[in-house]
Amino acid sequence: MSIAAFSGLIIFLALLVMLLAGVPIAVSLGVSSILAILPILEQEAAVVTGAQRIFSGISVFSLLAIPFFILAGNIMNRGGIAARLINLAKLVTGGIPGALAHTNAVANMLFGSISGSGTAAASAMGAIIGPIEEQEGYDREFSAAANIATAPTGLLIPPSNVMITYSLVSGGTSVAALFMAGYVPGILWGLACMAVIYVFAKRKGYRSGTSFSRKEGWKIMWDAVPSLLLIVVVIGGIIGGVFTATEGSVVAVVYTLILSLFFYRTIKWRELPQIFLDSAEMTGIIIFLIGVSSIMSWVMAFTGIPGVVADALLGISSSRIVIFLIINLILLVVGTFMDMTPATLIFTPIFLPICRQLGMHTVHFGIMMIFNLCIGTITPPVGTTLFVGVKVGKTSIERVVRPLLWYFAAIFAVLMLVTYVPALSLWLPGILGYIK
Repeated sequence: MSIAAFSGLIIFLALLVMLLAGVPIAVSLGVSSILAILPILEQEAAVVTGAQRIFSGISVFSLLAIPFFILAGNIMNRGGIAARLINLAKLVTGGIPGALAHTNAVANMLFGSISGSGTAAASAMGAIIGPIEEQEGYDREFSAAANIATAPTGLLIPPSNVMITYSLVSGGTSVAALFMAGYVPGILWGLACMAVIYVFAKRKGYRSGTSFSRKEGWKIMWDAVPSLLLIVVVIGGIIGGVFTATEGSVVAVVYTLILSLFFYRTIKWRELPQIFLDSAEMTGIIIFLIGVSSIMSWVMAFTGIPGVVADALLGISSSRIVIFLIINLILLVVGTFMDMTPATLIFTPIFLPICRQLGMHTVHFGIMMIFNLCIGTITPPVGTTLFVGVKVGKTSIERVVRPLLWYFAAIFAVLMLVTYVPALSLWLPGILGYIK
């Protein structure tokens, strides 16, 4: 057995045992990586190398964007933004069948992109729209499924922390290019789910009696403009070269603070310490994950594991279509039991070289991978967005899985389009000059 195969087997078995035993994913990554390198290096050298990898893995300027985007998202979550975006979404969806569920979908795309969190979107939108839907005769499973299925769109529509993580682990892929590349796939995801909503809402006879006068419509749009301007300011600044993605995250924090403290006045000064503490805790978890995963990335490169995996996949077939399909299926399975950040950190070094060898652009692969892992957030057993959506929807996973299957089919169809039609990911960053 080659060194690469032996090291890969140790990592796989050690990870499997520790995860089944309930060991935190960050600890599992670090320990399994050290165990894999011990047969090659002396114990002291292995431990010292591991420490160096952690330090170098987190000593990257672009990673500063993560804590600031997390902080901006937490401020927005508590700043009364959700209700204003929901009213705007109601105005957009009008009186079409299932208007409230369509409102949920549009609001998830808006709020998810602002907060950068599918879980936050599912929680905020489900808690507000769910009771209204129930009052108008929508059954809970239908409402919860629509909310859950559309919540992850904000992880594709920028700004997105997982894109920043992918940029780091892929060797410096442009964050701005990734941000632009996520728009079309994210919107397509949302539209595919809205098509499912339309079909089932029409069959069930769900229609909204809500209507707005012209004066009310203008007021709703005016109230939502400051929130929507966050996307314009941050993304526009990055595209225009006014600031980098990292600097844009700081701008987002300043903007959301001013908006919530002085314009909407929905956050009090005394609430800020708790918001900062929550953001610091979340940042610590993500940064530690990135640090220990750097050990695994180095071990894989040192032992040649990606090459072994590439040879194995290419030995199955030389067809790009088949190989991409296999990679998609593997990532879909991985996403069902692993969170997005560790999955991105572990599997990017394995699959990216294969896809590059087959002519796939780094940005295109990043969007395909993130799309796959987003699906994992709404599938058991580790689908955090699924659990949150079920809880706020006051239903159970068993009851919501059946209606979700139709959404999964629509989302999978979009995934195939994103995989095999590169222009869906590369067109927008291409015309903006981020891809040559």
